[in-house]
Amino acid sequence: MSVDSKTLPRYDRHRTYRWNYEHPPEPVDVDVPAVPGDWAFCGLPVASPLGVPAGPLLNGAWVLYYASLGFDVLTYKTVRSRARECYDLPNLQPVACGDLVGGEANLPAIEDTAPDRPTSWAVSFGMPSSAPDTWRRDVQQTRDRLPSGKLLSVSVVGTVQPDWSFDQLAADYAQCARWAVESGADCVETNLSCPNVSTCDGQIYQNPEQARSVAQQVRDAIGDRPLIIKVGHVPTDDEKTALHDAVAEYVDAMAMTNSIATTVVGPDGRLLFDGARRGICGAATLKASLQQTRGFARIVAERGVDIELIGVGGANTADDVRAYLDVGANAVHIATAAMTDPAVGLKIRQGLAQ
Repeated sequence: MSVDSKTLPRYDRHRTYRWNYEHPPEPVDVDVPAVPGDWAFCGLPVASPLGVPAGPLLNGAWVLYYASLGFDVLTYKTVRSRARECYDLPNLQPVACGDLVGGEANLPAIEDTAPDRPTSWAVSFGMPSSAPDTWRRDVQQTRDRLPSGKLLSVSVVGTVQPDWSFDQLAADYAQCARWAVESGADCVETNLSCPNVSTCDGQIYQNPEQARSVAQQVRDAIGDRPLIIKVGHVPTDDEKTALHDAVAEYVDAMAMTNSIATTVVGPDGRLLFDGARRGICGAATLKASLQQTRGFARIVAERGVDIELIGVGGANTADDVRAYLDVGANAVHIATAAMTDPAVGLKIRQGLAQ
């Protein structure tokens, strides 16, 4: 069965996170084009290099919806060891900009991107989470309902407390990871990068020793289950090398790039989000993420280690996916384009099949 992408339900950015969480779409029955080649994700067989990163898949129902639309690795949105509410609207604010390289400021907010143009937007959720009892049960039920050949990755983050040491924060990451595996997660992703929170858990990727501590504790907690770390924009070769070398013995893959942070200005000239920086996701990050993936691929090759790279950021077409694969990515995960056009995975698969 074919599908008209305009009629497919999608995340409504004008409504709250809670509303979207409680109003997920149902899976659809569509023809999914086969992608030529043999594909694997962290050693596990999959039908394509396509996946959805942490962000769009708010709960199991959203996971099942995108699993029906041609994505093979589904990442359950970041969960915590305690419940946390989402930031107030806007959570997804379109912006007008070209390619970002880092260091930009005061991007102009716009109402919406033209339907035929790739979207870039400022993301401001704050890593909300349902309570552990809720998400653990949902992960288990989701894994049981996922079709054969689909992989469920669960993104986790520690929730820092005022009197905690960093070791305690790392242990909180590990606890969430252990729960995810016990609930049936095929893979675990530790979110070491979120530019939309002010606590240290959002910038761990910038501190190699802290990244190593989290990776080590999570590895101890999950055994041989595949472990991915998600990182933000790492601009220099020295920083890339230091981060890679700190985590290499513990991780199976690195996902990059988790947005490029900047400030955003509204139509009235006032800074949005109280002047705090927000991560820009979507088309504007493609060039920088390709460059970063190429840089890490070179380091992985030089070191001779078995670490996979997951390209995240700006992919919108089959050519974008090929570009990631050409610079050394093993997989390509798509968020913004998948949220604005849920049929994008089907379109990309069709393009890859040609």
